[in-house]
Amino acid sequence: MSKVKKEYSKRTASEYNFWRSLFMFLVCKIFYMIRFKLVYRLEVEGLENVPEDNKYIVCANHLSTLDPPLICAVLPRRVAFMAKKELFDIRFLRWWIDWLGAFAVNRESLGPSTIKTVMEIKKSKWVFGIFPQGTRGLPGEIRGVTKGFAGLAKITKCDVLPVGIIGTNEVKRLPFSGKIIVKIGKPIPYSDDVESVVEKWTDEIQKLTGFKYIPDDSSQDKIGVKND
Repeated sequence: MSKVKKEYSKRTASEYNFWRSLFMFLVCKIFYMIRFKLVYRLEVEGLENVPEDNKYIVCANHLSTLDPPLICAVLPRRVAFMAKKELFDIRFLRWWIDWLGAFAVNRESLGPSTIKTVMEIKKSKWVFGIFPQGTRGLPGEIRGVTKGFAGLAKITKCDVLPVGIIGTNEVKRLPFSGKIIVKIGKPIPYSDDVESVVEKWTDEIQKLTGFKYIPDDSSQDKIGVKND
């Protein structure tokens, strides 16, 4: 376990290079995009809201395992997501998500290595992506929102780009049998007031998706950000 964490919990800007960018392009922009358009009739709204620089964190609601490649396929920049460290114990999956730029985290606590990696991503041409819910939720609801994303935005001085996802929870295989809608909101400026950023994100995601935010006091502090 310690070996996996040591190898995959830290990234440097140089690792987000041409070869990883090419791999993501082939996997997400071509392979997955064909699937999204052919099977799910993908619709994207709000691309004009995406900043031209990479000083923002992509923060989307989470419905299924399709969400990370969907975000990577839709947005103009490559997106590096954090992934729970247990996924890096599975050999093929470890190779796959490693090449897609993901890095390992302990979901209970975002430590110094996470902050350093996000800062390294900011130095590259990629952007950092995170699902504030921490785990997949149910359609129609926004539950389990944690504060970690707002804390990272504050520390790294990155705005928060809200992205609403609808329809990825429905598994479809026949052509044009599904429907996925991605709505991108306007960036939320980073702030020292973490609570305010969390509140603005949940409000914006509700508007983008039509889902209802359901507070869960026990989850708000599940993921913290450690500076030491």
